Amino acid sequence: MTAFDALAFVVALLAGAIASVAGFGIGSILTPFLGLQIGVKLAVAAVSIPHVIGTAVRYWTLRHQLDRHVLATFGLMSAIGGLAGALLHVYATAPELRIVFAAILIFAGLGGVTGLTDRIRFGRAGAWTAGGVSGLLGGLIGNQGGIRAAAMLALEVEKDAFIATATAIALIVDGVRMPVYLAHEGRAIANVWPLIAITTIGVVAGTLIGRRLLGRIPERRFRRIVSGVILALGVSMLLTH
Repeated sequence: MTAFDALAFVVALLAGAIASVAGFGIGSILTPFLGLQIGVKLAVAAVSIPHVIGTAVRYWTLRHQLDRHVLATFGLMSAIGGLAGALLHVYATAPELRIVFAAILIFAGLGGVTGLTDRIRFGRAGAWTAGGVSGLLGGLIGNQGGIRAAAMLALEVEKDAFIATATAIALIVDGVRMPVYLAHEGRAIANVWPLIAITTIGVVAGTLIGRRLLGRIPERRFRRIVSGVILALGVSMLLTH
């Protein structure tokens, strides 16, 4: 195991732990980190594997809280967006994806650090549009959770159902984007399978222990910390060639 592999495990562990509390974060944190080593385009596809496994584990613990109506409507829009985003990902170049991903991370990080995203609210009609956009970003760059969460606030879903349904929607987006990645980048993904295995173990472990370890941190402070990490990763990616 290389030093990068060991660090990747730690980052995956933290990403899984954060996602278990916040409902998202695996793609937002792990993808840009791996992108520094293997390139953003391949990182998006590779991280989809630990992402879907970690998300499935999280969903299993929350499955009884699911809001099926929101899943059938908002989830459908996200699935359509996810498929479109995955198809765009196939034809996008690595430098383009790196710049787009870095810009979105910086925007999301600044919004979280300053508290701007806490005040964003979509109307019901806007929520469905945002659902499609979040799916599009999920398929294109693997980063969808923040927009999806902000959009779902307009649907007045109770807290437990909110997390469970957001997790189920993330699984749907993974389900439509992963076959596209595997069809077009399967060989490249196979070449980095040790890194995928290490990060998958880290994500699952973090998912299982995250709520116990991080649940005591005040939510506002927790969101600021996560946003700061995302902002730093975005800046690093933008400056890395």
